Amino acid sequence: MRVTLIYPGIGGKGFNSLGQGMDSGWIGHGLAILAACARQAGAEVDLIDLRALPDWETFRSEVARRRPDVVGVSMMSADYNPGMRALEIVRQVNPAIRTCVGGPHPTICLGEVQDSPLIDHIFPGEGEVSFPEALRTWMSGGAVPRIVPPVQPDLDAVPYADHELFLAEWRRWGYALDSPEAPFVPELPAPFVTIIAGRGCIYNCSYCQPAERHIFGRMVRRRSVPNVIAELTELRERYRFNSFMFHDDCLTEDREWVIAFCRAYQEAGFTQPFFCQSRADIIVKNEDMVALMAQAGLRGYLIGFESGSDRVLRFIRKGTKVWQNLRAAEICRKYGIAIWANYMLGLPTETEDEMRATIAMLKKMDPDYYSPAFYTPHPGSDLFAYCEEHGLSLITSHDSYRRNPTEVKIKGHDAAFLQWALAESQRRTLPNRLRRLWRRYARPDKVWRRVRRAFGREA
Repeated sequence: MRVTLIYPGIGGKGFNSLGQGMDSGWIGHGLAILAACARQAGAEVDLIDLRALPDWETFRSEVARRRPDVVGVSMMSADYNPGMRALEIVRQVNPAIRTCVGGPHPTICLGEVQDSPLIDHIFPGEGEVSFPEALRTWMSGGAVPRIVPPVQPDLDAVPYADHELFLAEWRRWGYALDSPEAPFVPELPAPFVTIIAGRGCIYNCSYCQPAERHIFGRMVRRRSVPNVIAELTELRERYRFNSFMFHDDCLTEDREWVIAFCRAYQEAGFTQPFFCQSRADIIVKNEDMVALMAQAGLRGYLIGFESGSDRVLRFIRKGTKVWQNLRAAEICRKYGIAIWANYMLGLPTETEDEMRATIAMLKKMDPDYYSPAFYTPHPGSDLFAYCEEHGLSLITSHDSYRRNPTEVKIKGHDAAFLQWALAESQRRTLPNRLRRLWRRYARPDKVWRRVRRAFGREA
């Protein structure tokens, strides 16, 4: 049985966008794992990544050339439009192809997809068990229900993500980076890869939950440390990677797992730097863990600071306070950990003074990287329901579910002020700019290293 998986993630940068940062230069772990599971079921599997193609007509030609028996589309809310367009073309090429969808949007918004004539089968939740079982059933001549119930897999029994599924396809379309995935910060040099150690989130932020619980359940399930080390060992042997990133929602919520990983990582001879996501309150409460992670190779945290207003943080159920945001930044500086600051502007009920407070907080912490968003109401979240109840949403197309700060997503905010706040939030103060120049060029230890290198070359 021939299976073609489709990655429709062109909502951001569109066609011909390979290698352009996170959203166009990283693999899709869900499909990469699903491909390995489908092969274990006896299927032949390939991939069409829309980011690699020049246009829809090329996609049509690829579907006709590959002649799949089954097409599977993974769909986030922002990918709904290109995902459905892909299914429409598949139907036109050959109505006999079985069409399947899965991923966050079909799980959370089942009602939106279940009546579509373009879709034969829907796989809500995690598909590593249900999708291969459906393939086996079809190969034996059996029938599969339209909505296939999910089964939570044993994460240590799931095969590793097949990076080559994406890389081999990318290379066909001109991907020339000397890296399995596109590096995104100087601290993480190529070759660079991403991995996922666990699934789920125990926190209750209203802009996210309960959507994520519908997909992964209420608790975090994490692969064992030996299983993750084994995957990293395999990736090191295959790609000789120089850095990587954990793509988990919050790697650091399980202190004991993190400590065990850091020790095992060093014992296995790894020295490659890495980034991961964390939270301000975790960093403040676990400075010894932060120090251990830095010793093991941590070079940066992605942290959801979100707001510089305690009232707003309470409103969105973040579970943190502004003082923790500021203290977490101080701890990161202490251990040489880069700060990737995620924050939102234009939240429901947020005032202009509260946005100014967020700007003031950012100027105090001086993050290495700014990652701003205009608040976007995502389907399945409690804050999405709040926006619907109060008639706040300005979203008229699934394309607008991207967290980009290019359009106002809800009513009640002045667009000109939001654009000013966006620019001002990323403008460094003069003392911060001078401090950065000092750290980069003028610190005595760095000057001394340059002098030694210069004399060494002359000798």
